[in-house]
Amino acid sequence: MPDTVVPPTPAARLRDILQLRFTDLFASLPAHTLGPISPRSAWKRLLKVGGYAVVRLVGNVFRPVRNPEELRGKVWLYVVSQNNYESLHFLREARPDAVLVAGQSKQIGRYNRQVNRLSLRRKLLYYVQLPGVYRALRRTEGERAWRFFDLLFNAIGYYEEYRRALRHYRPRAVVFANDHNDDARALLLACQAEGVPTAYVQHASVSINFPPLGFDLSLLEGQDALDKYRQCGPVRGRTELVGMPKADAFLARRNTAPAVQRVALACNALDDLPALAATVNFLLTEFPELQFTLRPHPGDPRDFTFLTQRHPQLQFSDARQQNVFNFLAEHDALIAADTSTHLEATLLNLASVYVRFGKQGITDDYYGYVAHGLVERADSLPVLGAWLRRYQQHKPLTLYQRASYYNATLGTPDEGRSQQRAARLLAEWLDL
Repeated sequence: MPDTVVPPTPAARLRDILQLRFTDLFASLPAHTLGPISPRSAWKRLLKVGGYAVVRLVGNVFRPVRNPEELRGKVWLYVVSQNNYESLHFLREARPDAVLVAGQSKQIGRYNRQVNRLSLRRKLLYYVQLPGVYRALRRTEGERAWRFFDLLFNAIGYYEEYRRALRHYRPRAVVFANDHNDDARALLLACQAEGVPTAYVQHASVSINFPPLGFDLSLLEGQDALDKYRQCGPVRGRTELVGMPKADAFLARRNTAPAVQRVALACNALDDLPALAATVNFLLTEFPELQFTLRPHPGDPRDFTFLTQRHPQLQFSDARQQNVFNFLAEHDALIAADTSTHLEATLLNLASVYVRFGKQGITDDYYGYVAHGLVERADSLPVLGAWLRRYQQHKPLTLYQRASYYNATLGTPDEGRSQQRAARLLAEWLDL
């Protein structure tokens, strides 16, 4: 495939950086999900822009960056979240020349203090682009340019600041675990402009709504990811299927319980709270003998304490503190909607079922898990009850084999050794 050409104008670059934000999928997110990202009210968006300008743009100017590690000439492991950190940390341990980096004020959960920071102190200087960029995006994106004006405002300057950082530090390569967040896409374009090699380690299941795969080396988990990326557009660079590195340490702990007794409930910001509450009430009423644990997504800001107050027997897992595999290892089954936790649960031989908590949006079977036979589906509470009763009687020990389409090393000599495989392929690529 020919090399990706960096968009030539600020407006074209911002459109690339915000690709996912301008999709029908993003615009159709339910209000309780979209609101914290970009408020529907224009006044609230403007207040958010003002807060960002004061706290981030001006605040970064007066907040010096002092990194504990040398970044010059190193292999950067760029992270934008706690999950990214956990997906790339194995490379930090495998390579003495690897350093974990993030944007100056990016929140990395419990790992905030363990990553080096790229200065964004001059980001404020690039807002002279805003009027021209906004006018250009109004022509191409229509009303969505104004609807998501706050996201456009936030994204300005990342590309230019990251180019400056790349020229200063000249990293040997940059390894990503995210290909669609605005700051990650800005760094990818900056690397292409500065001639810095890029690699990608898939950290979660992907969707056909993602941007085209644009890295020099992409280490994907399985055939599912490659098939989906081919639907997103031209696949750039070299691709390898390496399995799921973050799961290696847990595959030996596969669930061997012959029946379901402990049930995990995972939810995310897309899920409707009343529908989730109705499901919890049904399950705890119908199955008083089972143990249930609720685990909201770490990025979900909603308060779930009313559920544990209403149902004292309902246990709670804090995703900001407990690793998802450690959480799943304590359970025999998973009930959830659109989340890659279904794949992780199946790999550990949990019985897993897809249940939509509400009907908002267009995310029905978003990852295709039901369509490809990874998990079963329950479209009503009675069907969910029948599914759970069946697995109360007998849970097969070979459920994990359903995940072979998603995890290329499953059932091969490399099963449980995805980290070594990924590190070896990265080393070979860097030495070319």
